[in-house]
Amino acid sequence: MAKRAKSPDKHSSNTAAERELRIGPGPNRSELVAAGKKLREKCPRSSHAEWKPPHHRRDPIELLESANEGRIPDLIPIRHGRMLRSPFTFYRGAALTMAADLAGTPVTGIRVQACGDAHLMNFGAFATPERRVIFDINDLDESLPAPWEWDVKRLAASVILASRSNGFSTADARNATLAGVRSYREHMAEFSEMRTLDVWYASVPVEQLMTLTRDKDARERHKKVLARARERSAAEHDFPKLAAMAGTQPRIRDNPPLIYHLQDEAEESLRTRVREAFAEYRESLQEDRRVLIDRFDFKDVAMKVVGVGSVGTMCAVILMMASAEDPLFLQVKEARTSVLEPYAGASQHANRGQRVVSGIRLMQSASDIFLGWTTGREGRHLYVRQLRDMKIGPQVELFTTDVMTQYAEFCAWTLARAHARSGSPAQISGYLGKGDAFDEAIADFSVAYADQTERDYEVLMKAARSGRIEVVTEPE
Repeated sequence: MAKRAKSPDKHSSNTAAERELRIGPGPNRSELVAAGKKLREKCPRSSHAEWKPPHHRRDPIELLESANEGRIPDLIPIRHGRMLRSPFTFYRGAALTMAADLAGTPVTGIRVQACGDAHLMNFGAFATPERRVIFDINDLDESLPAPWEWDVKRLAASVILASRSNGFSTADARNATLAGVRSYREHMAEFSEMRTLDVWYASVPVEQLMTLTRDKDARERHKKVLARARERSAAEHDFPKLAAMAGTQPRIRDNPPLIYHLQDEAEESLRTRVREAFAEYRESLQEDRRVLIDRFDFKDVAMKVVGVGSVGTMCAVILMMASAEDPLFLQVKEARTSVLEPYAGASQHANRGQRVVSGIRLMQSASDIFLGWTTGREGRHLYVRQLRDMKIGPQVELFTTDVMTQYAEFCAWTLARAHARSGSPAQISGYLGKGDAFDEAIADFSVAYADQTERDYEVLMKAARSGRIEVVTEPE
């Protein structure tokens, strides 16, 4: 019988605060590989292929409504509208549903710092503090220590759904997923042979991915996008696009319903709350970065609607200026309870913004210098980062089958690197082995779970048609 995930009890040693200091060498690589291989006895690799909805499975609309609790009411219909665009966009907004489903699937018992929402659209390129551009996971709102298999399954199923959305054949969709899982397995084996510090320093430079990109048109397109991103600066690009002078003061441009100012007393109240929360945010930064942030003055704040899963949560853009031609845009996002917590155990961090920041620092090979957390006056937990810093997102809807396959490989490579930083790459690699047993099992699971997602999407469609949920459809 395969081992299934359960919440750790009070004697668990999963958190850093509860671990005992170990002095002296731990198990060597061959011992860890052997330990991982032995885990196949209680959790066969073939067992990961299984997906059958349990009899007690919760109604997906009930879970959606549960996920909507605490969100800004006026934005919830926009969230529903975005989820209704396709089964893939529904999947992106249904992380809670999949977390509940994954909790009943087989796991080895090896835990890592997990993403919690590792679908294709949550990977992309951005600049490091050293101004290199790397490819990495770029959304870690749900990050929490959890079974590594959960991230692999969520990523793999997203490949199937994105492929179907693009009209690919069943065989091509499965092959793209299979390639992604193979990439995870093979790169985890590479990380298992590296020194600990080398794993920690490892990154995936965008230039390296370009040299590996087989599709010539895609390679040339990505080079142009990267060149434009490198040329951009906050002063020359972001400020004219996102802000304008209102008299003698700079003001963020309204672009409703995506970016908008609150009205009258509500706007002034928001500005006051931002100023109050800023002190705690500042204290969460490293000392040298406090010196940096102190060079900027607060000028304006506006609400922002982002993504699919985050729609309705508190999100704002802050404009700060060091001088008339020296802007800084910060994004403030609400951090809610991770969708994984009911099934993987509560976070060790009292502030959920700190949970997200900790996950980002553990999983990304380089993180934003302004990354920090705070608490709003009404008790919302928040985290802060730069709004844009050479960020480049994937245009998955334009992918050919070959590009989708290679993109799945790149995402899985990146996920393996992220897991290797906090987990035991040798033990995971020992479990995965050199054959394709795990790859085939996850591909089978992904097809079955994509089918489940399409059924859940139809339930959402019926709920919208019957008026059970309110929907606002935005122009494409």
